[in-house]
Formats: sequence, C-alpha cells, structure tokens
Amino acid sequence: MPNIKSSVKRVEIAERNRVRNKNYSSAMKTLVKKCMVAVDKYAAAPSDEVLKEITASMSAATSKIDKAVKCGVIHRNNAARKKSNLANAIKKATAK
Repeated sequence: MPNIKSSVKRVEIAERNRVRNKNYSSAMKTLVKKCMVAVDKYAAAPSDEVLKEITASMSAATSKIDKAVKCGVIHRNNAARKKSNLANAIKKATAK
C-alpha cells in the first residue's frame, strides 16, 4: 500500500475503474454469447420466432459493445471486430 496521498487515491480510482470495466466486459460477453446461442439454435431449426430472437440479441449486443467503447473499456477496432463476427455468424446461419 502506498504512503503518498496521491498514490493512495490513484489506487482507489484504479480499483473503481477496474470494477466498472469488468461489469461492462462481463455484460458484453454475456450478450454476445446469447446471440451466438440463438444463431446456433436457428441453424439447427430455422423459424421466424428464433430469427426475431437473433435480431433482438444482436441489437442488444451491438448496443452494449458500443457503450463499452464509449466508456473506454475496449478499443473501437476490437468492438468493430466483435460486431463483424456476430454479423458474419448471423449471415452464415440465415443463408442456409
């Protein structure tokens, strides 16, 4: 533990930011995983209901990814790659 007052404050701020970043990152990963599960479900048995679920989960995941970029949790190129991978998975599943 640091002895200098400003260093103590930096440690506290770093911990606060780490927890906030972890929340965004965890929520983002969860939404991406839900979207991928919906895509797999659609690939196994295509239906309109599952397609609506895919679009809703894609929208939620994209929104959360954009918010993570806005807050500085991930880099914008990382976000673009994640969104592109989701879009490609959806395109591949719906093309069949």
